[in-house]
Amino acid sequence: MSPAPLSVSELPLLTPDAALFLDFDGTLADLAPRPDAVRVPPSLIHTLQRLQQALHGAVAVVSGRPLEQLDELLRPLRLPSAGVHGVERRSADGYVQRLAAPALDRVIEAAQALCARLPGLLVERKHGAVALHYRQAPELRPYCEAALRAALEDAPGLTLLHGKMVYEVKPAVANKGHAIQAFLREPPFRGRRALFAGDDVTDEDGFAAVQSEGGTAIKVGDGPSCARWRLGDPQALREWLAQCAHALDAAPVNGNRPAAAPGEAAAGTSREAGPEAARAVRAAALPGGA
Repeated sequence: MSPAPLSVSELPLLTPDAALFLDFDGTLADLAPRPDAVRVPPSLIHTLQRLQQALHGAVAVVSGRPLEQLDELLRPLRLPSAGVHGVERRSADGYVQRLAAPALDRVIEAAQALCARLPGLLVERKHGAVALHYRQAPELRPYCEAALRAALEDAPGLTLLHGKMVYEVKPAVANKGHAIQAFLREPPFRGRRALFAGDDVTDEDGFAAVQSEGGTAIKVGDGPSCARWRLGDPQALREWLAQCAHALDAAPVNGNRPAAAPGEAAAGTSREAGPEAARAVRAAALPGGA
């Protein structure tokens, strides 16, 4: 299923009972030629701070990046986060769980040998994973895939993930869907309605996980997806998140308020509450709404 992109004004707003999960590269932040060239707009940090407060801490980043990089990019925020596609995960209380790092020597050797032979490639080593980026030399994609598949022969427990201009070898048991499900078993996410936004094939496990629990998935950008909603680009998502923060700031304080039933107004919302409140009511009335 490949839904057409919605405008920012068409996408219903978050309701106070939401648990918000966000991919980073290509979702919150625009993609860049190299991972270390990504920049975060200062306004995004402010928006995430407001959402974290309005949702009582139920905001998490679920990314292929390591936790250390996420913290540096989002400083001074230190959100609950899953890094390396769930290989490492920090709960809201600050506790960090990491899967045991598999043996990756053959994979690293193959990736580095290819980089030495073919300019334009970049090897990125992470805890429990190795990424081979070819964004600066897209014509080399087949060579990257072939080299890593050969390195994975007789390597049980590892899998090859193909993202946007990158191949990544990681533990097969780790994915973003499992990371989100783990968050949803813990406070402050437990009992809330999950929403996950992502942009890549690597986010599809997360989309499937939240939608199977009655939550909402938003695909950012183009490409086939199981997500039921879509926004055009990271800028559109940032605008939507800012509108959600404004609406939640203006909402009556009522704790972890349940969403309205279909056809009913949300608690504390009147007909005079304005278009943002009306969009939040509509979200509650939609199957799997935010």
